[in-house]
Amino acid sequence: MLPKRKLGNLEVSAIGLGCMGMSHAYGTPDDAESVATIHRAIELGCTFLDTAEVYGPFTNEELLGRALKGRRGQVTLATKFGFVIGGGPFQGTDSRPAHIREVVEASLKRLQTDRIDLLYQHRVDPNVPIEDVAGAVKDLIAEGKVLHFGLSEAGEKTIRRAHAVQPVAALQSEYSIWERGIEDRIVPALDELGIGLVPFSPLGRGFLTGDAKRAEDYAPNDFRAKNDPRLQGDHFAANLRIADLVHEIATAHEAKPAQVALAWLLQRGPHVVPIPGTKRRKYLEENLGAAALTLTPRDVAKLDGVSVSGPRYTERGLAMVDR
Repeated sequence: MLPKRKLGNLEVSAIGLGCMGMSHAYGTPDDAESVATIHRAIELGCTFLDTAEVYGPFTNEELLGRALKGRRGQVTLATKFGFVIGGGPFQGTDSRPAHIREVVEASLKRLQTDRIDLLYQHRVDPNVPIEDVAGAVKDLIAEGKVLHFGLSEAGEKTIRRAHAVQPVAALQSEYSIWERGIEDRIVPALDELGIGLVPFSPLGRGFLTGDAKRAEDYAPNDFRAKNDPRLQGDHFAANLRIADLVHEIATAHEAKPAQVALAWLLQRGPHVVPIPGTKRRKYLEENLGAAALTLTPRDVAKLDGVSVSGPRYTERGLAMVDR
């Protein structure tokens, strides 16, 4: 069974399961295998499940609602609000307090539950003061519909302002061997305030597993086909050396590259809980093996020393990140 870690006052499994790719962004959904993967995760002690209303949209929460019938008490559920949904996902942000309440009520129905364990603001809304957002979630916590508050891709100032109104349990942001932009200012602030860190895309959207392809080789409906400059042109070739290094270290430990990438994160601190995503039991089991892997100081130094070629998102994607 996986050990536990703390996100603020919320105890979760040391590795979570990102469920987005089961319904959204990464190829064709396979609901039967996804449900089997969720059930296997619970059996192995991976009980921190991450979703959002925008994944699908809506279908990922519905999938979890079906999968967790009779198992709700065994898991910690995280979901998110904050996007305008209409004519497709990611049409802009909306964190007005009235909208937050509407989203929570709808998410509770789709998830077939009476409470959300961890509710994140999916992206900072420049049109709504973060104090109003935190206050709205505080009210939902008082009502028992939400248990803990989180932020996603928020900057240091936003985190501090929100935390002053309603304690923030966790920040979910992209963080991995090949994306370390939060280390200088945000990670120290989280440590100071006692806020946990939940890295998404901890495997570099698959790049660090050694199975990377060029952007043009992904299916048109795959997020990576158009939205990841690091998989394009000269950036791709330059970044292959990172995947090669991860593979080299994995071979030395008789481990999988994904396990090395996740072990590197787990060794960043006791309040770091990565959420690798998969809809396949095979990869779930490989990922969870990272909890038993300890990298040497030499391994960590090598991985710390890599440099990545290219921005992590297109300009449109980067515009939605609060720094």
